Amino acid sequence: MSLELKPKKWAGALRQVTLGAGSRRPLTVGGGNGLPLHTFEAAFPHRPLLALEITDVDPVRWVESVREVWEGALGRPAEAARRGVEEFGADLLLVNLMGTHPDRGNRSPEQAAADIAAVLEAVRVPLIVKGPGAGQKQNQVLARVAENCGGEGLALHSATNEDYKTLAAVAVAYGHVLVGESPIDVNIAKQLNILLADANVDLNRVLIDPLTGGLGYGLEYTYSVMERIRLAALSGDGMLNCPLVCLVGEEAWKAKEARVPAGKEPLWGNQPERAIHWEVATSMALIEAGAEVVVLRHPESLARIRKQLDSWFDVTAGGATCR
Repeated sequence: MSLELKPKKWAGALRQVTLGAGSRRPLTVGGGNGLPLHTFEAAFPHRPLLALEITDVDPVRWVESVREVWEGALGRPAEAARRGVEEFGADLLLVNLMGTHPDRGNRSPEQAAADIAAVLEAVRVPLIVKGPGAGQKQNQVLARVAENCGGEGLALHSATNEDYKTLAAVAVAYGHVLVGESPIDVNIAKQLNILLADANVDLNRVLIDPLTGGLGYGLEYTYSVMERIRLAALSGDGMLNCPLVCLVGEEAWKAKEARVPAGKEPLWGNQPERAIHWEVATSMALIEAGAEVVVLRHPESLARIRKQLDSWFDVTAGGATCR
């Protein structure tokens, strides 16, 4: 008895968002017109992108098994960028300007702009630039970076419902992409995109960060919200059809299961390997939920996820097709 597949046709599709411009080698995400990975019934012109997170200052709170693989490059943005791209094979980079936070060094917007300029000089991949997430300082830092790097197509992370006007204005003025951040809530994600559109932001230049729960720490809730966003987009909702970006590394490495040494929990096994599994498992679930850009911390996690994506996709002139 043969199985006859009846492809599901949807009314809508994801927007295509291009990251990087100017001196960057641009990459495009989105454009799919079906459920994630349903390549047997839908077209996906672009496969998910894998990013590595680097920092402007030494991230002393990061787990040592992440820090050691970078061999002291973290906190030296240009050097870390080169290693992330040339040695570890990242498609793009997220530069976390954590040192600009008022409680973590309070580095100036000018210092932040200089760091991003150094990274732009070191590599040619697109960049996501993450601000300190601290209200007025966030706006000052990202606005200065946006102005200094006009035309480079940076993805500015991130605008929120409560604070979006400044970043919307600079994204439009200097030709950047804007990440809209919502607290694992479909309605807030949609409302923010409505506000951005009203502020003259082209939604073809917007990514949605739905916020991410790590494995065992809200992953199921994150998955369900992302699934609802994708279903709404495919049903024709033009305010929710932007590609999704997930900062997996930030959440996965918070889990005690990823941090606790084997000496304290011998039954949990080797800590570095266990933690990589935690990051990979979180990432794969979110890719299956529709993540188009996944930001990781450990290069080995990136390598394992890329191997899995390679087993699923052939990249041809016509896009991504299932093997």
